[in-house]
Amino acid sequence: MVERKKYCINGEWLESKTDRWMPVTDSSTGALLAEVPCCTVDEVEAAIASADAAFPMWSQMSLSRRTQMMFKWRNVLTNHLEELTLLCAKELGKTLAEARGDVVKAIEPTEFACAAPFISQGNASLQVTTGYDTATYRVPLGVIAGIVPFNFPAMIPWGWMVPLAIAMGNTVVLKAASPTPLTAMRILELFYNEGGFPKGVVNLVTCSRKEAEIFLTDPRVKAVSFVGTSTVGKHIYSVASSNGKRVQVQGEAKNHALVLEDCDLESSTRAIINSTYGCAGMRCMALPVIVVQESIADDFVTLLKEKAMALRVGCAYDPETQLGPVVSAEHKKSVCEWIAKGIEEGAELVLDGRDIKVPGFENGFFVGPTIFDNVKPGMSVGEKEIFGPVTIIKRVKDFEEGLALMNASPYANGSVIFTQSGYYAREFEMRTDGGMVGINVGIPVPTAYFPFSGNKESFYGDQHVLGIDGVRFYTRAKTVTKHWYSEKSKTKTVDTWEGTVERI
Repeated sequence: MVERKKYCINGEWLESKTDRWMPVTDSSTGALLAEVPCCTVDEVEAAIASADAAFPMWSQMSLSRRTQMMFKWRNVLTNHLEELTLLCAKELGKTLAEARGDVVKAIEPTEFACAAPFISQGNASLQVTTGYDTATYRVPLGVIAGIVPFNFPAMIPWGWMVPLAIAMGNTVVLKAASPTPLTAMRILELFYNEGGFPKGVVNLVTCSRKEAEIFLTDPRVKAVSFVGTSTVGKHIYSVASSNGKRVQVQGEAKNHALVLEDCDLESSTRAIINSTYGCAGMRCMALPVIVVQESIADDFVTLLKEKAMALRVGCAYDPETQLGPVVSAEHKKSVCEWIAKGIEEGAELVLDGRDIKVPGFENGFFVGPTIFDNVKPGMSVGEKEIFGPVTIIKRVKDFEEGLALMNASPYANGSVIFTQSGYYAREFEMRTDGGMVGINVGIPVPTAYFPFSGNKESFYGDQHVLGIDGVRFYTRAKTVTKHWYSEKSKTKTVDTWEGTVERI
């Protein structure tokens, strides 16, 4: 009998009344691991109500006590690192190293959130005008809704969303991704059982887009953080912001790297192999498009193919595996259709990963490394997000042509240059549209102390996740001006601006 999972409200795991259940599979074997409920509208509303009821108590708890709980929580996550790594690898298909990184990237923002007494500080000035003092505080918003994608079941809900939100005094409702909810659910069990957090601080549901629409309109929800496709993100941004909510949308990407003829070709190719095939290409900071200077393009493609063919494709939780499966049969079908589309559009197929077989795991959702060369402008395979282990090669004459081609993309999450030239590196840094820039760094994801700063159609909102941007997203400013009456001031006339305007 396959386990049917529950949803969590007020620290309690409850049976759903839904008649619709969604499968969670082992990506390496195709076996059904569990089913999760498509929670009803009433159940989603109950999760919001739980977070709303917990907010007054949690937001009024001292900053000192909340910080101590965050320190304790960081240790709980660290103690369960290997357990969570294996669970993530099974339900998603990441290799053990990639899955471990997913969990570590939930721990890192939790450590940043432990600095709450410092990062939540406002500012103040005495004697702004004669007898008047002004201070600005950062105060919590209320209920935060986190809408989670499938590709980072630990990092995104429990790194990008929960730590700063709760450290700043908010409460949270997570909509876990239905294809990969098990890691997030297990972390929530630990959150209450070992973290010791008050009930209702974090709640979790699984549901469809239809039920999640409630987050965008319910007045109890004060902010929405979303990661997913740009099309859905635009809708969420439009509807939620029109309902007065703060919104943070991390959308799609089609990150490009510019490889110049003066690069260290061997080292650059190794970095590109990691960044284009890591996590089977299922990450918004993957590097699927390589823009190569023509003078070295043939040598680069030969070397890239050689290294790609040497990758060991296999079961995600086999320690020897270097490229695991994609998340589901449906996603494998989508990636393979994109490969067929590239052939149809006239791109040159250098390496085809559609028919790869892994002995003993014939029902797994595997796609091998795939390379297209001579991809031209207008080919959709070179412009749209595929989200799989497919590498696109675009050839250019020089730096200027390459930069112009890269900046023509509507997406601007990350961009990378491989060069030994300080001049071109600096020009690239200044002129690229990419929000996260790598100079000889294939995956320029910043640590949690800096914002994850996508641009253009890769991001909608005012404040990015993580860093001080994240602190500001989860708080609002409250500015207080104070004046104390003296014997002298009691007889003074109060003017229009009550003394807060003062000129010589």
